[in-house]
Amino acid sequence: MLEVEPGELGALIRPDRQEGAYFRATMEGGFTGGDEYQKHFLPRDYLATYYSVDGSHLPEIEMLKFYLECLHKTFGPGGLQGDTLIDIGSGPTIYQVLAACESFQDITLSDFTDRNREELEKWLKKEPGAYDWTPVVKFACELEGNSGRWQEKEEKLRAVVKRVLKCDVHLGNPLAPAVLPPADCLLTLLAMECACCSLDAYRAALCNLASLLKPGGHLVTMVTLRLSSYMVGKREFSCLALEKEEVEHAVLDAGFDIEQLLYSLRSYSVTSAANTGVCFIVACKKP
Repeated sequence: MLEVEPGELGALIRPDRQEGAYFRATMEGGFTGGDEYQKHFLPRDYLATYYSVDGSHLPEIEMLKFYLECLHKTFGPGGLQGDTLIDIGSGPTIYQVLAACESFQDITLSDFTDRNREELEKWLKKEPGAYDWTPVVKFACELEGNSGRWQEKEEKLRAVVKRVLKCDVHLGNPLAPAVLPPADCLLTLLAMECACCSLDAYRAALCNLASLLKPGGHLVTMVTLRLSSYMVGKREFSCLALEKEEVEHAVLDAGFDIEQLLYSLRSYSVTSAANTGVCFIVACKKP
C-alpha cells in the first residue's frame, strides 16, 4: 500500500455535500453528459484550476507531483515498455505521458471534446498561445535524475506522439472511426469516472478499453474514489463515486490480472464529512 501525505488528495476532490446528492454542471440533477462537456468544459479553466505551478495552488502542485512519481515508477527503468501506447481521456494535458515517452515509440493521445484535442495540438505543434508545461516537464526530468534535459524531453514527447484522436469509452471501439492495431499499453488517468454515470457503465467501458490492448498488454489507470463532482473554474461537473473494491473487481472482470494496486483514503470536510481517495492500478490483460 502506498500512503499519501495529507493534503495531496484534496487537489482534485470536492466531497459530497450531502448523502445521495446529485451534482450539476449546467443542469439540475442528473449526470454531466457528453454534450455538456463539449459546450462547457474549458481547457484553460481546467489547467488553471489543477495545473498552475505559480505557487498559489500548493495542494494541486503536490497532487501533480504524486501522479508524476507514480508514473515514473511505472514507466521508468525496469518498468513497462513497448512499441505502442494509447492514452484515453487525455484532456488538455501531456504530463501523464512524460515518463512513458522514454519507453514507447508510438503514443496516441485522445479525448472526447474538440477543445481538449485542440489544446493538445497547440502544444505539440508549438503554436502561439500553447500552454506552458515547462515547470512540469522539469520536475519529470528531476525524477529521472537530469532536470537539465527538459527541452530534450519536450521534443522527445512531440516526436513520439503520432496522433490525437477523438475517443468515446462507451463505444465498442473507443477510438472509432479510427482503427489502431492492438497496443502494448493503455493509459487512462482521472477520466473514466467522469465519463461513466453508473457502475455498470464503468464496467462496460473498461471492457471496451480492453479491446484496444494486445493479450499481455498493460492497463495503467488512476481513479478517484468516492468523488461525486469536481470543479473546472466556477462550473461543477459530475463524477461517478466509486469504491476501491468496485474498481478492483471491474478491472478483474474486464479480463485483467492486477499486478499493482496503490491506494490512499482520506477524510475531507466542506459542510459534512466524506471520505475520498485515489486508486492507481497496473494490470495485465489475460491471454
